[in-house]
Amino acid sequence: MKRQIALMTGAAALLTPGAAAFADTLQQALEAAYHHNPTLTAQRANVRAADENVPLARAAGMPTLEASANYQENVLKGSQPPGLLTSDPDRQLTAQINANVPLLTFGAVSGSVKAAEARAETSRLGLRGTEAELFTAVVGAYMDVIRDEAIVRLNLGNHEVITYTLKETSERFRAGERGATDVAQAEARVALAVSQLETAQARLISSRENYVRLVGSPPGVLSPPPPLPAMPASVDDATAIALEDNPSLLASRSNSVAARQDMRVADAELLPRVSAIGGVSHYDYLNSLDPGTGPRNRDQGTTAYVGLSLKMPLYQGGRTSALMRQSREKYGITLEQQTEAERNVVAQTRSAFATWQSAQRVIESARNGVSANQRALEGIRAETNAGIRPLLDRLNAEQELLNAQVTQVTAERDAYVAGFALLSAMGRAEARSLNFDSSVLYDPQVHYQRVHKKAGDWDSGPMPEPVGTGTATVPAQDAAIGPTADTAP
Repeated sequence: MKRQIALMTGAAALLTPGAAAFADTLQQALEAAYHHNPTLTAQRANVRAADENVPLARAAGMPTLEASANYQENVLKGSQPPGLLTSDPDRQLTAQINANVPLLTFGAVSGSVKAAEARAETSRLGLRGTEAELFTAVVGAYMDVIRDEAIVRLNLGNHEVITYTLKETSERFRAGERGATDVAQAEARVALAVSQLETAQARLISSRENYVRLVGSPPGVLSPPPPLPAMPASVDDATAIALEDNPSLLASRSNSVAARQDMRVADAELLPRVSAIGGVSHYDYLNSLDPGTGPRNRDQGTTAYVGLSLKMPLYQGGRTSALMRQSREKYGITLEQQTEAERNVVAQTRSAFATWQSAQRVIESARNGVSANQRALEGIRAETNAGIRPLLDRLNAEQELLNAQVTQVTAERDAYVAGFALLSAMGRAEARSLNFDSSVLYDPQVHYQRVHKKAGDWDSGPMPEPVGTGTATVPAQDAAIGPTADTAP
């Protein structure tokens, strides 16, 4: 019996941060998700796609060069009066090269470029948010597995204790020391223990499958998580940090900058465009003119031109004013979205701080409850064996101890996850803040710097290959319980 109780109380301490660790770690789980989770790798591709909007916007202010060629057979020609120096050719080949160099766009191009740059920054901030959300989910999944493994161990220990109690009660009933009611009560508690164990095992399987979904591989023997970084001293400190560094709030501000530049682009629709133009044209009738006839008596020739082009919108059916009004309303939307994002960040941070603090207090209370229930159970066992108390009191005490131990394990899980969620709200739950090797960090600025000023037409970039890993080949998870991180060799 003492060995069984020791098993139960030891399982409740699985989340203790100072325990020895010889197993998979939280850092390894985060790194696996960082490199191979498809949600995150897709968001990185989305950022790279957003980067390309900058050279796309810049292209509107770059020179353009176009070439065209045309060959035709004239199958029907008009008859020419005799003595004329011209004739219709049987065939002709023309080739032309035209150039256009924008000179004045009155802010249309520069506004588009600045808007694209702001949206590229917004996408990078969105990547930070996706990373933080993924890491928060991974931490939750990691802690869920540890919690649910501990709860399964607790229920296994409880099942052993209750089964032993039923066996003991049955033997004493046959010896005439217990009544049939005692046996029935013990049998009922065995059935309850089986039900609780089945429920705990099903929940463990679900937690392990969720871990596989996020991390890409099954959980091994998970080590207790490391202590969280330094946490804010007060909710006001946490909120102040979040308002400065929460990626969702920063993204809403960057998006507002882009919308303001869109207003400038829309306003420029009313203004003229001035471009330098030029071209070279060559014609060749391929010796198909009548002898002694043709343009300037030549079968082929070349012409060229240079000049300026002025395009001035005069009336566009209300399109321009509609664009201007629309751009202002869209800018107004972003202002409201900033306010909404700020509200969300404040609420998220304050809620996470309160949950984290509450969970800390619950842990202490749960530990006290476990200790008190253990002492009570020891006394009730002695009194039950002496015949002073009914067996039901002992069964109730064992169930209350199990409930207290489950509460402690759950509170320790909730406290850690709430603390990490608080770090996420403050913008401190990304790889750059979590002790990752700097050499493996993904830097979205690398791609941006490579492409944002590209002006060539012959760089298609590499063909994408899958980065995220599938899980179809990962075996289905079960509820088998192996050694803990404290006992793994």
